[in-house]
Amino acid sequence: MTTLVTAPAELPNAFLRAFNARDMEAIVRLFEPGAVRVLTPGEVVTGEGRRDATRSFMALGIPMKLTVRHCYEYDDLALLLCDYLIKGVKPDGTSVLHEGTATDVVRRGADGSWRYAIDNPPGIDRESAKP
Repeated sequence: MTTLVTAPAELPNAFLRAFNARDMEAIVRLFEPGAVRVLTPGEVVTGEGRRDATRSFMALGIPMKLTVRHCYEYDDLALLLCDYLIKGVKPDGTSVLHEGTATDVVRRGADGSWRYAIDNPPGIDRESAKP
């Protein structure tokens, strides 16, 4: 699976294909080496913690659906807002529902490929944003 992404709005679709194929190596190539992932507002992981978080969702065994809502691009940076849904039943009969609007920052590298710099699946919770 190729991971060269030449348009920022295509990065989520490349992630979706790799996620649904359970191809962790392809997913890793879609991120900058030092990229961060927001687990919950205020809780950020990088490196192996970021990969572990992705593995935990892939382990559910339920395909993800994803729609790019907005892509705002400036120079070598872009802000992506994407609606995602993981809904189904695990083999043990447990119902699963994870959904939200991710807000992600992506950057174009020297090779022309776009990669995630900040992966924020939970987006922002208005209640946690209150002073």
